[in-house]
Amino acid sequence: MDMKKILLIILVLCVVNMHAQQKDAPPKVLVITAHPDDETGISVAIYKITHELKGTVDLALITNGEGGYKYSTLAEAYYGLPLTDEASGREYLPSIRKTELMNGGKIMGIRNYYFFDQKDHKYTLDITGVMDSIWDTVLVKRRLAGIIRQEKYNSIFCLLPVPETHAHHKCASLIALQLASELSEKERPTVLGYTIGMVQDSLPKPYTGLEGFPITRVDVGVPVFTIDRNAAFGFKNRLSYKVVANWVIAEHKSQGTMQLAMNMGDTERFLFFAVNPLARIPLVEKLFLELKKVPYVAKEYKE
Repeated sequence: MDMKKILLIILVLCVVNMHAQQKDAPPKVLVITAHPDDETGISVAIYKITHELKGTVDLALITNGEGGYKYSTLAEAYYGLPLTDEASGREYLPSIRKTELMNGGKIMGIRNYYFFDQKDHKYTLDITGVMDSIWDTVLVKRRLAGIIRQEKYNSIFCLLPVPETHAHHKCASLIALQLASELSEKERPTVLGYTIGMVQDSLPKPYTGLEGFPITRVDVGVPVFTIDRNAAFGFKNRLSYKVVANWVIAEHKSQGTMQLAMNMGDTERFLFFAVNPLARIPLVEKLFLELKKVPYVAKEYKE
């Protein structure tokens, strides 16, 4: 066999091996949220990806969280600051809430954070106003596109943009979807919209997309992917993943209403947006099959 054929065979084997390694590589996810504490809705998914699948999760936070001052009554004594005063709250909450986010992120295993420090002005349902006037959307999208291209994420997780949620939530998800549609298929991560639910309920009605924003349409032929927070394990099956969710919620002390979510939410649900190539469905199915597993073997004790 001549040298050219030998070199060609070696090259082919290298390419095949590279693709095999990529296919079996641990998941690499970017979570895109509007506010510090939005990630609590998928705290178990993040924990399982980083701790059990040995994957990577980074988080991109769009706003600085200053608008949360109205919920900081109990946190004033804890932090020794008049956080419910609007001027003081807007001054101190951005750094406080970033610290709270990273404290929770240490529990979940978040690797890196990207802070965009856009204004958290007030609760609103006005998507256009936020995208056109409140946030520098062009800057956010340009930076995010660079991060996504550099890091080569498999997936992006963002809040499902349901009509009744805060416009900031919807805008963060719209940015994620717009970016995905603008990137080449090779560069494009799979975008999943997340929500949280109770065992006894379902989505109020099948979510198909946000009216007026066709990019938010989901593929109704793809099942909703779920993670069970109630999965039991440990000694006498006395533990569940709700422990992790509660730990993360507890870190967000500046937002008193967050603590009321302790033990709420039985499932973390993920919907497949239609902007994704259909060929990605088997990969998502494989990921969630892995996430359904509970790897902890209960120890036996003599007493």
